Amino acid sequence: MSDIQRGHSRFHAVRSRLEAMAIKPGPRGWFLEFLVFGFKQGWACLFGGLMLALLLGTHLFWPDNAPIHRYDALTIGAVLIQIAMLAFRLETPREALVILVFHIVGTVMELFKTAAGSWQYPEASLLHIGAVPLFSGFMYAAVGSYIARVWRIFDFRYTDYPPAWTSYALAAAIYVNFFAHHWLPDIRWLLFAATALLFWRCQIWFRPLHAHRRMPLLVGWGLVALFIWFAENIGTFARAWTYPSQNDGWHMVGIEKLGSWYLLMIISFVLVSLVQRPKGLDQ
Repeated sequence: MSDIQRGHSRFHAVRSRLEAMAIKPGPRGWFLEFLVFGFKQGWACLFGGLMLALLLGTHLFWPDNAPIHRYDALTIGAVLIQIAMLAFRLETPREALVILVFHIVGTVMELFKTAAGSWQYPEASLLHIGAVPLFSGFMYAAVGSYIARVWRIFDFRYTDYPPAWTSYALAAAIYVNFFAHHWLPDIRWLLFAATALLFWRCQIWFRPLHAHRRMPLLVGWGLVALFIWFAENIGTFARAWTYPSQNDGWHMVGIEKLGSWYLLMIISFVLVSLVQRPKGLDQ
C-alpha cells in the first residue's frame, strides 16, 4: 500500500470515528464540531494544498542548473497529482471531467489576460501555450476540485435556490465580462447586484458532524474567495505569476482583487452544479 493509500485510509478511519461519537450540546460539543469542520475542509483542499506546496517548494529549492524548467516541473507535478486523485478515488470521474472544463476555461482566460498585460509569467518553460505555462490551468482546476470535494464531503443541501437557468446565465455573463471590460464598460457592479438579487434568500446547509448547519450562500462564497486571495498572495510570492506592480519586488495583492475572486467563485460553483445537482433538505 502506498503512502497516499495509507493516508486516504487513515482519513476515512479518523472521520468514521469522529462521526460515530456521541456529541452532547454545549461548548465542548461545539468545539469538537468545529475541529471536525476544519479537518474536513483541509481534506477538501487537498489538490489546492499540494499545488501551493509545489509552488513554494520549487520557488525556495529549485536549483538554477536543473535539467528542466521550474514551470515544466510544476506542470508535471500537477498532472501526477491529478492522476493520483483519480487512482485513489479521491475524485470521481465526473468530478474530474468538471475539473478538466475548469482547466480549459482557465487557460483561455489566462491566454487573454496575459496578452492584455493583466499579469505575466516571468520564468521560461517548454510546456506552454503562448505566454501561458500549462500548470496555470491546474490552479483553476484546484478551485474546482475543492468545490466538488467539499460539496460531497459536507453533503451540501440548499433552500430557496434560484432556478438553475438563472445561475447559468449569471455565470456566462460574469465570464464574458472578464474579457469584455477591456473594451466595454465594466459591469461587475451590475453582476454583484444580480448575484445578490438571485441568491439573497438562498441558504447552504452543510453537515460537519451529525446535524446540518446553515449559512447564507452569499457569505459562504465570500469566505472561499477570501481564502483564494490568501492563496493568490502565496502564489505571487512564489513567483508562479506576477502582476505589473510587482516587477520591482513582491508585495501583497490588493484587497480589491477579492471582487474578482468572488465572481470567479460563482463561475466555479455553477460549473460544479452541473455535476452535483443542488438538493433540498428533504431530498
